[in-house]
Amino acid sequence: MLADGGNAAAGWWDRIRQHSLGWVGARDSDGLLVGFVNVAWDGGVHAFLLDTKTRGSHQRRGIGTAVVRLAAEHARAAGCEWLHVDFDPELRRFYFDACGFRSTDAGLILLAAKH
Repeated sequence: MLADGGNAAAGWWDRIRQHSLGWVGARDSDGLLVGFVNVAWDGGVHAFLLDTKTRGSHQRRGIGTAVVRLAAEHARAAGCEWLHVDFDPELRRFYFDACGFRSTDAGLILLAAKH
C-alpha cells in the first residue's frame, strides 16, 4: 500500500503502472528519500511530470532540478518528444529558469469541485 494524497490506497501501483514511464528519486548519504518525480505518459510521444517533490530540509540545493533533468533524459530515451508540467505560479522560476521549460498556450477544465 502506498500513500495517495496522504491516504493509504490499496492497489495504487496496479492503477498507475501502465501510465508511468517511471520515477526518479534522490537519496541522501543515509538513504533518506529527499527528491522525487513521477513521469507519466500517454503511450506515445507525450510525457508528463507529476508530484515533483523535494524534502523541505533539502530544498534549494539543486535536487529538484536534478530529478527533473534526469526524468527528461529518460523520457527522451523512451522516445517521447514532449515533456509537460503543470504547476502553481510560485514555481514558475523553478520550472522555467532552473529546469528549462518554456511557457505555452494550454487549456484546463476543472472536472471536480474542491471540497
